[in-house]
Amino acid sequence: MFRKIFVSFLVFSTLHAAEPQQLFNGKDFEGWTFDNIDPKVDPASIWSVSEGMIICKGRPPGVIRTAKDYSNYDLTVEWRWAPGTKPENSGILIHASTPREMYVWPKSIEVQLGHTNAGDFWVIGETLTVAGAEPQGRRWLKKGESAEKPPGEWNTAKVRCQGDKATVWINGTLMNEGIRLSTTKGAICLQAEGGEIHFRKVEVTPVE
Repeated sequence: MFRKIFVSFLVFSTLHAAEPQQLFNGKDFEGWTFDNIDPKVDPASIWSVSEGMIICKGRPPGVIRTAKDYSNYDLTVEWRWAPGTKPENSGILIHASTPREMYVWPKSIEVQLGHTNAGDFWVIGETLTVAGAEPQGRRWLKKGESAEKPPGEWNTAKVRCQGDKATVWINGTLMNEGIRLSTTKGAICLQAEGGEIHFRKVEVTPVE
């Protein structure tokens, strides 16, 4: 009897496991909105899709933003700096709310993707704490050395947002953990903030 109950539990758990949701469909920007600092510039000159990738030219500064808000999820983003170019700056914004809270950036928490700094937190109108650390202004440094691959190679960022905590891994290495976040829900954004950067996966999986 116990065996039957255990097997039934496993089947139930498998059937009800959270399914990943692809925020980027590989073809276009369905489900996303645009904001860049210069309204006279066509967003299509900054953001485009080619061969299943998001191509971000990096300038002028701005974001693409999910039309929906999210909370309690694992976010997976794959990115690389355009081969043959100088790697510069970009980021993932979580829990985004009020547009243009600071410059063109919405009120949010930034997971830094800037070259050699991937895994830092920057707060944009929000607050958090990293245990055992002190902020440098709005910045909370990552733990340890960079885990990024050489420019031009693909990297994977995983961000787990659970309640008022956010944990960041870069290429499987734990880089940062923020607690006591001042916000627990919002849109997800990708930044145009420098050199050309490519994204090929943007995926969320609900967590309890």
